Formats: sequence, structure tokens, C-alpha cells
Amino acid sequence: SSLEQNTLDKDLKRKSSRPTFTGHQIFALEKMFEQTKYLAGPERARLAYSLGMSESQVKVWFQNRRTKWRKKHAAEVVGSKRKQDRESLITADSNSNSD
Repeated sequence: SSLEQNTLDKDLKRKSSRPTFTGHQIFALEKMFEQTKYLAGPERARLAYSLGMSESQVKVWFQNRRTKWRKKHAAEVVGSKRKQDRESLITADSNSNSD
């Protein structure tokens, strides 16, 4: 019936698939991310237009990229701290052995 078809059409519209970005788009987004972690409205609009993307896609891409960057940065800080701790233990151990 047409009512069933209408419900089916609405369900299909609600479930949007993830956008797949081209290599060119990702390269440009990454390049911009290296320069600035946050884009203001006009810059976001210009970038979206130049890449053939919606402003919403650019906004979400930057949000996700910042999250990934923070996680990586946090892991590097933890790794650096562990390295310092190990070096401190080695130095303290060698100092106590020389006494």
C-alpha cells in the first residue's frame, strides 16, 4: 500500500550512510588541520565549498580529527612519562650500587 511505501521511504531517508572522502579531500583537510585545529565559520564554508563537501561534513571531520589528535597526544605524554620513570629508576639503581 502507499502508506507502507511512505513509511519505508522515511526509514531510508533517516538512515544515512557514512560519507567516503576522496584522497584529495582528506589530504586538504589534514593540511588545514596541521595549520589550525579549529575552523571558524567563514573558513569552514570556504574549505567545504572548495572540496565539494557540506559545512557539516567539514565540521564533523574536524571534531573527529581533534579527538584522534588528543588521544594520540595523550598516549605520547604517557609514553614519555614512562620513559622518564624508567630512566630515573636506572639512574637511582646505578647510584645506589656505586655506594
